[in-house]
Amino acid sequence: MRFFTIEPDNSFLGIFPRVASWSRRHAGVALLVVTSAFTMAAPAAYPERPIRYIVPSPAGSGADIIARIMTAELSKQMGQQFVVDNRPGASGTIGIDMMARAVPDGHTIGFGTILTLALNRSVLPKLPYDVDKDLIPIVQYTSQPNLLVVTPSLPVKSVQELIGYAKKNPGKLNFASGSIASSPHLSGELFKFMTGTDMVHVRYKGLVLAMTDLTQGRVQLLFGTLAAVAPYVRAGTLRGLAVTGPKRTPIFPELPTVAEAGVPGFEVVAWDGAIAPAGVPKAILARLNAEMNTALTLASVRKKLTGLGVEIVGGTSGQFASHIRKETAKWADVIKRAGVKVD
Repeated sequence: MRFFTIEPDNSFLGIFPRVASWSRRHAGVALLVVTSAFTMAAPAAYPERPIRYIVPSPAGSGADIIARIMTAELSKQMGQQFVVDNRPGASGTIGIDMMARAVPDGHTIGFGTILTLALNRSVLPKLPYDVDKDLIPIVQYTSQPNLLVVTPSLPVKSVQELIGYAKKNPGKLNFASGSIASSPHLSGELFKFMTGTDMVHVRYKGLVLAMTDLTQGRVQLLFGTLAAVAPYVRAGTLRGLAVTGPKRTPIFPELPTVAEAGVPGFEVVAWDGAIAPAGVPKAILARLNAEMNTALTLASVRKKLTGLGVEIVGGTSGQFASHIRKETAKWADVIKRAGVKVD
């Protein structure tokens, strides 16, 4: 099946840019020396009270897990408690809007993802905030592929078997996601296009709910972030088939990439990081960036994050902002060509 033909640089085969080089990913470490000069200028009392950390995803989700790993360490480093406030709903816009409207004094910040910072802009008819004007990136935490998983009752054990089953049963396989136009949703749409299969998208209010129905066989497959689905695969309640990134993941080295498994060029990588309301003083922004980069270098934090299958990024606020702009442009083109719309 050929959906459309375009030049390689703008095609479905190149949705996500390749993961940056090791040196760029860890540029934040070197920048700690530079940012220390700015942190000295930060208000001496900051933080004066606990910091509210809004996560626009349900408790137990991949985003929530990563956020809690980071905030646990940041609480130690900065001498004030980081209080995680889960505010899921409306494709993450409820939590992001709440954070965008907060007083920009550094005591309310949040967690941003590819969905909330890039994808929603091309799908939702009207956002209650402007990502470029109302938010400011602090630092990118991680990047990670999705993992293609199926319910154990589905009689397939490889990507090729899944494709064959789907072609023999058009329209009978349901693939779940936690939000419209999320990375898991678009992974499934891309898989359909590139394999010529007919599957039905079932949207849930959060990936955790989707995985619950998947384990019980109410839906048959799902592309979920490694952080979210890895525990289910380890427990044997879901069967992993392949990862969507450019290379295999260390936590499931036996699983091939989707491209290796017979869908050449298939590649999807999700990402996340910390954000704040626009207007946060530069000295506070620099302090937060430096503290988060420090946390990302700690062996204890790295062990927990890499154990989820994610790749640690780090860096400057500007680098994260640039990454968001590039991803927004790439996905806008993909979403338009694919005709993805709000249900």
